[in-house]
Amino acid sequence: MDVMPKWADALLIPLISILIAFILSAGVIIAIGEDPLAALRTMVTGALGSSYGWGYTLYYTTNFIFTGLAVAVAFHARMFNIGGEGQAMLGGLGVALVCLYVPWPHWIVALPFALLGGALFGAAWAAIPAYLQAKRGSHIVITTIMFNFIAAALLTYMLVEVLKPAGAMDPATVKFPEGTHLPTFQDMFSFGEKPVFRGAPANVTFFIALLACLGVWLLIWRTRLGYEIRAYGHSEPAGRYAGISPTKIIMVAMLISGALAGMMAINTTMGEAERLVLNSVEGAGFIGIAVALMGRSHPFGVLLAALLFGFLYQGGAELSLWTNVPRELIVVIQALVILFTGALDNMVRMPLERIFLAFRRSKSEESA
Repeated sequence: MDVMPKWADALLIPLISILIAFILSAGVIIAIGEDPLAALRTMVTGALGSSYGWGYTLYYTTNFIFTGLAVAVAFHARMFNIGGEGQAMLGGLGVALVCLYVPWPHWIVALPFALLGGALFGAAWAAIPAYLQAKRGSHIVITTIMFNFIAAALLTYMLVEVLKPAGAMDPATVKFPEGTHLPTFQDMFSFGEKPVFRGAPANVTFFIALLACLGVWLLIWRTRLGYEIRAYGHSEPAGRYAGISPTKIIMVAMLISGALAGMMAINTTMGEAERLVLNSVEGAGFIGIAVALMGRSHPFGVLLAALLFGFLYQGGAELSLWTNVPRELIVVIQALVILFTGALDNMVRMPLERIFLAFRRSKSEESA
C-alpha cells in the first residue's frame, strides 16, 4: 500500500518543491539589492496581467507542452530522451519544406501536412538513437545529446547553403506563403474595435497542444501499446517474461517522443516566425525535461508545469525589462525548480511520507 495518497504525490510534493525554489530565489534577489515582492508583482503583471502577457505566456507554454510530452512518453519506457532540442530543430525543417514547396490554398489544408512533416522529421531524428540503443546497446542519453549538436549543424548547413534566398544575409528561409499563415489569438478572439492579444505570438497551435495532451493520455493509459510501454518501463525482465519486445518498445516510444518534439515547430516556425530561422527552438527541448519531471510524466501534470515555465519565461522577460534584476536570474529559478522537483525529490518526499505514515498510525490506534 502506498504511504502517501496519489493527490499528495501528484500535487503536494511539486508545490512544496516550487515553494522552496521560490524562497531561495527570493534570497538571491535580496542579495542583489532588489525587493522580491516587487519582482514577483512585476512577473505576475507582465505574464498574466494583460492579454498581451497571456499571449506570450501561452506561446511559450505551447512549446513546453510538446517537448514535455515528448520526454514523458520516453520516461514511461524508462528512457531519458534529451534529444528534444535537435528533434524540434529537424521538425522545423520538415515544416518549412512542406510550407515552401506546396502551393497551399488555406492554412486549414496546410496544417495537417505541416504537422505530419514536423512529426516525421522529428521521429526520423529520434529513430537513429533508438535503433542504436535497441540493437547496439548505445545509451540513449549519450546519443540523444550528441544528436542535438548534429541537428544544429545540419540545420545551419541547410539554411546557409540550401534554403537561404540568393543575396540574403540572414540564415533563414523566405517567408512562407500567405496560405500557410496560422491564425493568432488576436485574429481569433478580437471582436470589435479594440483587439485583444495585440502583437502576441500565441496561435491556434495551443489548441493542438491540448489535443496532444489528450492523445498521449489515451495512448499511455487506454491502449494496449501504452500498457506495454508502462510495463516495460516498470520492469524490463517482467516485460520480457510477458512477451513484450524491448526492441519494439524502444523504437516505438522514441518515434512517438521524437514526433511530439518535432510538432513543436508548428508553433515557432509556421505560427510565430512564418519562416524557418536558426535558434527557433530556444532551449525548449531541455525545458521539456523539467516539465516532464514536474508533471510526473502525466499529460495533465505536463500541461500545468508547461504553464508554470511559460509564466517564468514571459515574467522573466518583463522582470529584466522593468527592473534591475538580470534576465539570467530566471534561469536560476528554473534551475532551482528542476533541482527540487528532480534531483532533490526525496528531500521533500521522505518527510511527507513520515508525516502521512504517522497520521495513518494515529488513526489506526484511535480506531483500535
